Amino acid sequence: MTDASLIARAEGVCEFCGEKQGLLASDQPPAGPVLLCPVCRGEVEADTPAHWQCLQGAAWSAEPAVQFAVWRKLGALAEPWATELRETMILSDEAQAWADMPAALEHRDSNGVLLATGDAVVLIKDLPVKGGGFTAKRGTAVRGISLVADNAGHIEGRVEGQRIVILTEFVKKK
Repeated sequence: MTDASLIARAEGVCEFCGEKQGLLASDQPPAGPVLLCPVCRGEVEADTPAHWQCLQGAAWSAEPAVQFAVWRKLGALAEPWATELRETMILSDEAQAWADMPAALEHRDSNGVLLATGDAVVLIKDLPVKGGGFTAKRGTAVRGISLVADNAGHIEGRVEGQRIVILTEFVKKK
């Protein structure tokens, strides 16, 4: 979708709150882009928690990508009204299919930095290697890590020539 067609669909306003300034396309995988203001994109802190009340109107959008983006944002808010609204939303078939997809796992190091396959990490703690008969020392570099597909808290890497599973809480990205 081009920016012009996105702006036309949104009628030149944020598809969440109706703001007219600082609009940019915000990708909402797998749904596609939604036109959002800096506050709704999360780049600027909302002046008040009441800002997010705008989602009550946006939840009724006819656009599946907007429905999905609202549903996702409501899940990130720790407010009782947001939980209730999310549970009562009626999504289009397309938006419901996206909502039913399992969330992609994000592997993050001890500092919250996103890890990817092939990254290099450093151990931040001495780790006894079960079945290996040695301790992986703090400061050891582990290059070319692999991400464990079904557990965001685990990565795999080679230490002293042996492939081991390492908890992400004990590494930092190099």
